[in-house]
Amino acid sequence: MRNVSISSATIVGVFLSLVPAVVVGQNYPPTVAQKIQSAQKEVKTVAVTEFRKVVDSPGDAVIIDVREPDEYASGHIPGTIDIPRGLLEFQIWKHVGFPVKTDMGKQVYLQCSSGNRASLAAKSLRDLGFTEVTAVLMTLDEWQKGANPFVK
Repeated sequence: MRNVSISSATIVGVFLSLVPAVVVGQNYPPTVAQKIQSAQKEVKTVAVTEFRKVVDSPGDAVIIDVREPDEYASGHIPGTIDIPRGLLEFQIWKHVGFPVKTDMGKQVYLQCSSGNRASLAAKSLRDLGFTEVTAVLMTLDEWQKGANPFVK
């Protein structure tokens, strides 16, 4: 048996050749933008100023960061709960009283790094029957540049 050594550069090169360019270059087909825009038309949205008021006084609202755990760990808005978009439909329930008294009218704010995943996640929750779902349309850079609270 021969011992084969593969460099990390080779592995990355092979990986990049297998991944579609739309993922690597962050250039998405127009259908992705259309899906995001369609979701934003179907859900309530807020920008930085309105969202800051919610962060400062959340009341009974649930504020969910739908980014991946490593993104959340690298920095997040205080008071947010990390539930990745891909797990939202499965993990939201413990935050809305299920199974004893499920509150489908609970105020839920969804936030990510750009507003895109938050918009799609908000649409998913609306499709499940949640009535008070809001997508936050802002970038985290915009949030931080505005001297808003941020945990690193």
